[in-house]
Amino acid sequence: MAANPQTGFEINRPTVVAAIYLVGALTGGLIGIVGLVLAYVWKSDAHEPWEASHYSYLIRTFWIGLAASVICFVGLLVGFGSFGVMVLLMFVSVIWVAVRSIMSLLNAQKRMPMPDPTTFLI
Repeated sequence: MAANPQTGFEINRPTVVAAIYLVGALTGGLIGIVGLVLAYVWKSDAHEPWEASHYSYLIRTFWIGLAASVICFVGLLVGFGSFGVMVLLMFVSVIWVAVRSIMSLLNAQKRMPMPDPTTFLI
């Protein structure tokens, strides 16, 4: 797809998935599952070589973010650690997903692959 001449923003597939993740991270909704499904479907149909690394990166982002959220939620339920620590860790996991989504979005706008799609870091 071509960039919008007024904004310079290109809407490509990795950008769509990253934007869905951002909306999910900011609203606390389950919309991230839609992004996950799209990433899996589009991963097998990557149009350009740089896209494949974004799908791997975004799929890992979803699963690691979900695992962190579940661990924090279970920790809250069973009293593992203090309430404040679990809430802080939940907040950190949401920020982590948002930052990774933004990183993917920025690289997708440049049509560049993710440098290390298998990393746990940003």
